[in-house]
Amino acid sequence: MEKITLQSPLGLIAGNGAFPIEFVQNARARSLGVVVLAHIGETDPQIEKIATRCVWVKFGQLGRIIDVFLKNGVKQAALAGGIRRVNLFGGVKFDLTALGVIARLASRKDDSALRGIAAEIERHGITIIPANLLLEQSVPKAGLLSKRELSADELKDALVGFEAAREIGKLDIGQTVVVNQGLITAVEAIEGTDLALKRAGELARGKGGVVVKLCKPQQDLRFDLPTVGPKTIELMRLGGLTAIVLEAGRSLMLDPVEVIRCADAAKIAVLAVEAREGLLR
Repeated sequence: MEKITLQSPLGLIAGNGAFPIEFVQNARARSLGVVVLAHIGETDPQIEKIATRCVWVKFGQLGRIIDVFLKNGVKQAALAGGIRRVNLFGGVKFDLTALGVIARLASRKDDSALRGIAAEIERHGITIIPANLLLEQSVPKAGLLSKRELSADELKDALVGFEAAREIGKLDIGQTVVVNQGLITAVEAIEGTDLALKRAGELARGKGGVVVKLCKPQQDLRFDLPTVGPKTIELMRLGGLTAIVLEAGRSLMLDPVEVIRCADAAKIAVLAVEAREGLLR
């Protein structure tokens, strides 16, 4: 990736979870101001205390986001944190700018919608940058992250899951696959990772399973990177799932120290690999 020189103030379109807070804290540690567009009902209100400026918006107010950034001299902006998956094209009031983006979309899939939003923001002279530039401690490096290594059988399942995750990613279905004894027991779709893990646990009935969560091959690294957190590990523990494989440098760990502590306590193996070859032993 080409080196990016950050310019103050940065803009942040903030969703839920801890990543927006971490982004702002790391930016301020580098003496960078941050203008935050926080989503009502999603973003942690604590972000107001650390942001240079914080403006609250509703989902779909893209024109207001652009207007606030322009008025505050923002030249670079990032997206951090998730938005709960509402029906994107129903139940939400989009402003005229957002409706224009929707009308131009070739597809209504997640990736296409996010790229459309980014393109509209950049049309106004604001560059969208990867949030992980300021989330360094949350990006796993290649290698074993837990105390326990994957067994030979788990590695075989991980290889099956790796290939399957790549294929569902190509189709923009999801990022997560669960495999048990060579059989795919769950594939993530619009319901999200948590429900896919619950389903896999119910099917396996506590008899194991390997989770593989990867970037889609066409993934725009500026947003929607595969993410896991302590809740992911807890759901795996409850479902009897025994290992998880992530993509090194292309995924995020929410509270990584706690993730590994929980994984070690549950004897769950956590491995980050750069490519399929990282699973070969």
